[in-house]
Amino acid sequence: MITVPSLIRNLALAAAGALLCSTAAQAAKTGALVDAQARYRQDMADCNSGKSNQDLATCRREARNALAEARRGGLKDDPAQYQQNALRRCDAHKGDDRTDCEARMRDDSRIEGSAAEGGILREGVTVVPGK
Repeated sequence: MITVPSLIRNLALAAAGALLCSTAAQAAKTGALVDAQARYRQDMADCNSGKSNQDLATCRREARNALAEARRGGLKDDPAQYQQNALRRCDAHKGDDRTDCEARMRDDSRIEGSAAEGGILREGVTVVPGK
């Protein structure tokens, strides 16, 4: 049989546990926001110094948009999502071209360039036996 004192004690423990969990979640969210704000300040410094590969107005707009998205919790560092996005770029191709594109996206055997340089060149070699 549950007595009133034990019921009160159990409710108090449950409330304390809920408070502790919400405090931990808030601390994690605050830490992510601090990181996002630090990234924003760095992005703006890069914009203002000319280190970015964008014009000033675009660079500042992208920095503001990234901070806003981080505040909404939409920026995640997810390698699986990066891979999925890379493979979606191959949707424009059909047949063997698509297969080759997907192989280049999965295999980083030879990659040159960067976004700052204007693009990334991925080279793949397909061996075709002679007839």
